[in-house]
Amino acid sequence: MSAATSTPTAGSATGQAHHFSRLRQFIATAEGRPALLGCLGAVLIAVGGLGAGSTKQHDPLLESLHLSWLRFGHGLVLSSVLLWLGVALMLIAWLWLGRRVAAGDASEHTMLATTGFWLAPLLLSVPVFSRDTYSYLAQGALLRDGLDPYVVGPIENPNPLLDNISPIWTITTAPYGPAFVMVARLVTMLVGDHVIAGTMLLRLCMLPGLALLIWATPRLARHLGANAPLALWICVLNPLVIIHLMGGVHNEMLMVGLMTAGIALTFQRHHVAGIALVVVGVAVKATAGVALPFLVWVWMRHLRDRRGYRPAAAFVAAGAMSSLIFVAVFAVLSGVAGVGLGWLTALAGSVKIINWLTIPTATANLAHAIGGLFFPVNFYAVLHATRAAGIVIIAVSLPLLWWRFRHDDRQALTGIAWAMVVVVLFVPAALPWYYTWPLAVMAPLVQSRAAVAAIAGFSTWIMVIFKPDGAHGMYSWIHVCLATACALIAWHALSGAPKSDPGPV
Repeated sequence: MSAATSTPTAGSATGQAHHFSRLRQFIATAEGRPALLGCLGAVLIAVGGLGAGSTKQHDPLLESLHLSWLRFGHGLVLSSVLLWLGVALMLIAWLWLGRRVAAGDASEHTMLATTGFWLAPLLLSVPVFSRDTYSYLAQGALLRDGLDPYVVGPIENPNPLLDNISPIWTITTAPYGPAFVMVARLVTMLVGDHVIAGTMLLRLCMLPGLALLIWATPRLARHLGANAPLALWICVLNPLVIIHLMGGVHNEMLMVGLMTAGIALTFQRHHVAGIALVVVGVAVKATAGVALPFLVWVWMRHLRDRRGYRPAAAFVAAGAMSSLIFVAVFAVLSGVAGVGLGWLTALAGSVKIINWLTIPTATANLAHAIGGLFFPVNFYAVLHATRAAGIVIIAVSLPLLWWRFRHDDRQALTGIAWAMVVVVLFVPAALPWYYTWPLAVMAPLVQSRAAVAAIAGFSTWIMVIFKPDGAHGMYSWIHVCLATACALIAWHALSGAPKSDPGPV
């Protein structure tokens, strides 16, 4: 009996020793150098974020640690330098790793271990590059306190959580589905109105989304005969994911993970589970719904090829079962959360955001800037017209893409990727982390050297153009030129990578 009870402990100890030994070997080799460099960058981001991150001027934690000086004057300059140096090191590490992946010198284990090294310091960081987490907590507190977050904004429930929310969002109702408001409610039930504990716990709630993305991406890549490490480099280790989604604490992390895992399961013929996961993703954020119509084609083909259904009957059956799953999952989640569909009316709240990250808003900005040199231009009238045109383009493009990309699994994933691109480019407004939507889907598809270099350049530009406090630098020519220069360097680093590249960028 003694031997029987001691065997699991000995086995566990042996397994842990093996993992630690493998980790030490990883660090000691050339494979581990980008991981260590990125980890140093993440540490600097976490330290610099104390003063330059998305926190309030008089933060209780900083005051209790006598570090309030980091938010002002020379302290803020020092914090900003540390944070941006951390971002630079993480970008360099990402590009360095990308060159190794392109040369075939990195395995899936390398990508997973590197993810752990880069992520660990950011789990302890204050939110960076966004203040959305404070809105999440305040919306969860509304539901916790018996108010409907789809009817009233956080301002209707005065509490300490309001101090850090951007003013425009205090009066805005929640645009998130029942699954996510339940998560936010659970967090505020556990920690109350404690901002720091709530932020840390909410970030931990995003980890399942990252885990699902890590699980699904290699499976999708292998299903399509693509390079799995490269796919992981594009959509998991991308700074937009590590720094923005995890460091900034965004519910896109849950949505993207659920959506990609659902797609992978559907491709593997686990249709009910796959569709259900995507629907849960929709119940976090509506964008995941873009994938559902394409998965109907996948299910239809499986019914036709494996069950002998006629095409029309297979389509009706797949569509009906998908719709039934959607209704059932949403009914359960909405019932448990005690809310209705009011969040759909709040999706238009993004119109309050005005930047250059979508074509309609960028067009309005250009028309105002250039046209204003010659005649008076009503910016908001132009913006209303361009955004309306963008909605029309989305409404026309999505059905066409759905019909065009219907013949096999690769086409279905390509259609989802293009649909996501169209949505992000033509919605009224976008934010940097929105671009993780198409990146997650296209990672197993766009693996040519030119495509990888373009992704590297674009991701770098989006990463650099936003400021650590959540503001953007798109109205500063100096900031735009700096971001563009960084993007060109990133593009060149990947487009000109040699066949074998063991050294840094």
